[in-house]
Amino acid sequence: MLQSQKTALSIAAQQDQATLSKGQKAFNKLIQQIEKKRALLAAWEEVIPAFRKKYAEQLQPLIDSSAELQVQLVHALDRAMALKGLTKTERGFMAGLITDLAADLLSERDDAELKAIYNRHSGSDLDEEEAAGRMGMKSMLEGMLGMKLDDDLDWDSPEEVLQRVQAQMQEQQAQDEAKREERDAKRKKSAKQLAKEERLQAEEQQTSLSIREIYRKLASALHPDRETDLQERERKNALMQRVNQAYAEKNLLQLLELQLEIEHIDQDALNNISEVRLKHYNKILKEQLFELEQSIDETESLFCMQFGISPFERINPGNITKQLDVDIAVTRNSMRTQQNDLLVFEDIKKLKAWIKKIRKEARQQDDLEDWSF
Repeated sequence: MLQSQKTALSIAAQQDQATLSKGQKAFNKLIQQIEKKRALLAAWEEVIPAFRKKYAEQLQPLIDSSAELQVQLVHALDRAMALKGLTKTERGFMAGLITDLAADLLSERDDAELKAIYNRHSGSDLDEEEAAGRMGMKSMLEGMLGMKLDDDLDWDSPEEVLQRVQAQMQEQQAQDEAKREERDAKRKKSAKQLAKEERLQAEEQQTSLSIREIYRKLASALHPDRETDLQERERKNALMQRVNQAYAEKNLLQLLELQLEIEHIDQDALNNISEVRLKHYNKILKEQLFELEQSIDETESLFCMQFGISPFERINPGNITKQLDVDIAVTRNSMRTQQNDLLVFEDIKKLKAWIKKIRKEARQQDDLEDWSF
């Protein structure tokens, strides 16, 4: 019968061996790094759907309601500007507040009335500002990436911008690689260059052979048609599907784990892998580790873009749900404040006291930010 328990994969020093070789140490370290990255990626894949569901059911409705309260607040402030008794300083502060609130709202919605209020109190035109902002963002990205971006990018969709930029970068890299290959083909290569190319090609072939060899052994051991027991045939068929997937992905670690799982190799065999074979294995494992790191980076970047999280904020699968609970509590508290604020704008005395309080809070916030530096 086949074993189903997963065995930890690592090379151990033998009795006649004082310490592991450099290749063996590298193999174990790569395995450990890959295991950590696999666990991290799996944790992200598990927590994101739950986060998305809770966000949609609990936080998004609060955000929508808060936005409607902010719209009411902007209109109330706009009407209050006509009240007699406000000083020039108070009116200037209110105009700045109206402008900031309206700008935040208009970044998420298209509202002609809000836009008119913004233009009136800001002394500028929002459409022109947004056009200039898009051009500035485009120029900044082009400078960072060293390439010209398409003119039809939808800047209102961060996900589309990311996907289009990545696609353009891949296309540009492919074109650059083709040009390099064309230039290299025209140049007469030295004997040293030719020898290096031959060595790299040989290493690549050996790397592919290493994976193919493990695959063939597993396929031979697991071939379902050779099993007469129906239950065991189904089990082998399931294992063979995992083998095929690992082979298609060139996932050396999973193929080795499957070998241990079905007792096709043992610890002694692992301990005695030749240095030449280890060199090929380590090359494959490094590629696996790099691909995992890329997948994690892409997952985290897309998550931050989807939920408006700063890319500089430290997040991990263990803290994002707790942060979501904090955001829900903060939004609820903010809504209570907004509802109370709406009650003050019809009375000039209450309005002046409210302006004084908000200005004081703004100064305290500025002082706090100054101290942070």
